[in-house]
Amino acid sequence: MLQVKQELLATLAAELDRLSPGAGDKAAFESPKAAAHGDLACTAAMQLAKPLKRNPRQVAESLREALLATPTFGRWVDAVEIAGPGFLNIRLKPEAKQAVVREVLAAGAGFGTRPANGQRMMVEFVSANPTGPLHVGHGRQAALGDAICNLFATQGWDVTREFYYNDAGVQIETLAKSTQLRAQGVKPGDPGWPEAAYNGEYIQDIANDFLARQTVKADDREFTASGDVNDLDGIRQFAVAYLRHEQDLDLKAFEVKFDNYFLESSLYTTGKVDNAVKRLQEAGKTYEQDGALWLRSTDYGDDKDRVMRKSDGSYTYFVPDVAYHITKWERGFRKVVNIQGTDHHGTIARVRAGLQAAGVGIPQGYPDYVLHTMVRVMRGGEEVKISKRAGSYVTLRDLIEWTSKDAVRFFLLSRKPDTEYVFDVDLALAQNNDNPVYYVQYAHARICSVLATWGGDPATLSGSDLSALESPAALNLMLQLARYPEMLTMAAADFAPHDVTFYLRELAAAYHSYYDSERILVDDERLKTARLALVAACAQVLHNGLAVLGVGAPRKM
Repeated sequence: MLQVKQELLATLAAELDRLSPGAGDKAAFESPKAAAHGDLACTAAMQLAKPLKRNPRQVAESLREALLATPTFGRWVDAVEIAGPGFLNIRLKPEAKQAVVREVLAAGAGFGTRPANGQRMMVEFVSANPTGPLHVGHGRQAALGDAICNLFATQGWDVTREFYYNDAGVQIETLAKSTQLRAQGVKPGDPGWPEAAYNGEYIQDIANDFLARQTVKADDREFTASGDVNDLDGIRQFAVAYLRHEQDLDLKAFEVKFDNYFLESSLYTTGKVDNAVKRLQEAGKTYEQDGALWLRSTDYGDDKDRVMRKSDGSYTYFVPDVAYHITKWERGFRKVVNIQGTDHHGTIARVRAGLQAAGVGIPQGYPDYVLHTMVRVMRGGEEVKISKRAGSYVTLRDLIEWTSKDAVRFFLLSRKPDTEYVFDVDLALAQNNDNPVYYVQYAHARICSVLATWGGDPATLSGSDLSALESPAALNLMLQLARYPEMLTMAAADFAPHDVTFYLRELAAAYHSYYDSERILVDDERLKTARLALVAACAQVLHNGLAVLGVGAPRKM
């Protein structure tokens, strides 16, 4: 059907050019608001009415007659109807819809993907400081980042996943001091325990392993403890490596992998922060006031100028962010997406202002941001707030252990990132149609069971005679399959992996309706192979869509 749609679109463009030279670029199809209105819709007649100085319905009638006279529309289109002020509603012949089955079976795992476009992009996500376990908010970010990477990969982008973290600064010093105190036998609540210290039980775990002179290895570092409680720098390095290792275990359980880890400290040791500040000063975009250095960020749409260097000589936190994004640009990433919590909203304008002011060729709007809210967790009808391990929140590993990696990913991706979300543990465990991931995975497993019962080679189904697939349920299922590639394109453009979850639920519903309305393994061989080809194509698209989300497609449930 994809080829059919392209042929119809090319014909539409040609006929629009005949009506009004240059109007072919307005050729586009939309999905009708109601299925009863047809399979495709076109609004071009209303767009052309004013320049042609004609009534929109008259333009629609002329366009309709011209389209129906073409061989392409004659081959694939059953009817073209005019509705409202000039909509064209197009009803396809069954053979046009049947074409998608062969397209899916031929493309397999590649169905819906576009060829490589030669462009590189980076998605930065999770980026948690190594001061504690990954909490469920990090989990939402990990699911979002990984799915957005997968979405853009389907559109031909060469995607790099990057994890940025602060391995120095006040938080890390607090971590080191908290660990040192635990190693010395001081615990939360004791005299001398700082109010700002980290209270989680994991701090005691780190202290114990440090005293035991353990070696810890993370994806980006390895360190052996000295066991000396007075070795604060050694404690700091050990604690960072220990928690990076813990984060790696969380990410491994979540099946998220990164291509690169970037350390905030490297921006200082390599002089990139100083160089960024120097660029801004030389460009005349800074000024001194009250002993501080300010950026003229209001020149770039910010609501007020921002302090870059405080009176004590330290930089505010957006300055290394500017330096970091300059390195992204210099590394050749012309598209960059940052996945962050909504608490970072205030930094967007000042980072973009700094990048514009630096004068290194970075365009406006760089980088893109996807902001997400935190997640509440319900279990047994009550909100879960405390994790003994973390000290104050539900960890990602808690959620995976309570449910599954697939459930956590699908659930955390099932809403727009900036909307509040309540993760219901009991629902995630339910084996019924109310559980969305179960509903979708069950559709895939159900098809695999049918194919296994049949016992033939699915590769032989691509050559099946599909003309018997004319029932309303079959035609609806094929239309759903045909929506997949365009859905991926739009979801990537909008940074919207939740659209994939919506689509998969609709596709699963279409399959379940089809399964309930028509027996697949019938005696008629031609009808049986046609129906098997259709459900095999459905299984492939379910598998492909779940893979974009990082969710498995089980063959048995």
